[in-house]
Amino acid sequence: MCGRTACTLAPDEVSRACSYRNRGGRRRQPRWRDGDEDKYRPSYNKSPQTMSPVLLSQRHFDKTAPVDECVLASMRWGLVPSWFKEKDPSKMQYSTTNCRSENMLEKKSYKEPLLKGQRCVILADGFYEWMRLDKVKQPFFIYFPQTLEKIEGQDDATSSARNKKNSKTACPPVQASPDLTEGEEAASEWTGWRLLTMAGLFDCWTPPDGGEPLYTYSVITVNASPNLKNIHHRMPAILDGEEEVRRWLNFGEVKSLDALKLLQSKDILTFHPVSSLVNNSRNNSPECLQPVDLNSKKESKPTGSSKMMTSWLTSSASAKRKQPNTSESQEEQECKGQRKSTGGLQQWLQGANKKPRTN
Repeated sequence: MCGRTACTLAPDEVSRACSYRNRGGRRRQPRWRDGDEDKYRPSYNKSPQTMSPVLLSQRHFDKTAPVDECVLASMRWGLVPSWFKEKDPSKMQYSTTNCRSENMLEKKSYKEPLLKGQRCVILADGFYEWMRLDKVKQPFFIYFPQTLEKIEGQDDATSSARNKKNSKTACPPVQASPDLTEGEEAASEWTGWRLLTMAGLFDCWTPPDGGEPLYTYSVITVNASPNLKNIHHRMPAILDGEEEVRRWLNFGEVKSLDALKLLQSKDILTFHPVSSLVNNSRNNSPECLQPVDLNSKKESKPTGSSKMMTSWLTSSASAKRKQPNTSESQEEQECKGQRKSTGGLQQWLQGANKKPRTN
């Protein structure tokens, strides 16, 4: 199950976070598909039917593109099959937010995109999941363990150099920008939040009476890993590292049945409990990500990651990020935050002085 995510990076930061090395060993950054950069809205609380950044092979749009070239696109969450006949996709009688890896070949909505190679990677800071505690459901924020740290009190230039020295490559494959020199590579190396990379399927639906094609996706789910199964019995299929992402996206060389082998339950994520504010998708602020103390309900040891979150939210850096107006709609809030130069989670990393560990 995956019904809510967060993706707070600005469009250019998403591209930088997804840099990769092509077959020639050059580091590349994916470009946004024409017009799609403006469709994406950063958000602390993304729900189905909203637009999210998705990574896919450029060959879906250009048959002559290099085999390892990828592109960023904005797609709507909730797959609308290409064969859907209604004029309004909201009239679909079933949910396609998630698709189970075990029976994708048994359902027409997913079988056709899978066999056509329409595989994609959904990008997010992390996702939310709910666990029943007593009579209420407690939300958790789940994400990749982060490896960056910053010593508080350092100036930006010093901390930036330190981050580069201690960071790992953030996200997976994609291409599109010109070759970079060695110096340019160092300067453009992403040292911010490591985006979560979730396997998905996409499709393209065109209104029966004509109109702009609508690209939509579904998040593939697998059985929950040992450290997450107490929260929920399902989790998104996570692609861990550049090679797994490359293979999932390379539909020309990696056939569907081989690609399905990548969809495994991986015990690699960390998490912390968050406020019930996230229960309402109209709430779109850093408080959605803030760790909460469950000690009043049961014994709970603080983790390095939750300490990091607390450090970020109490730092001056997070205070500089304008809070969305809670009286506005989610779309209005996201629109105003679109061009922020720094994502909230990146600021968290820049303001943190502790390394995270998995729960």
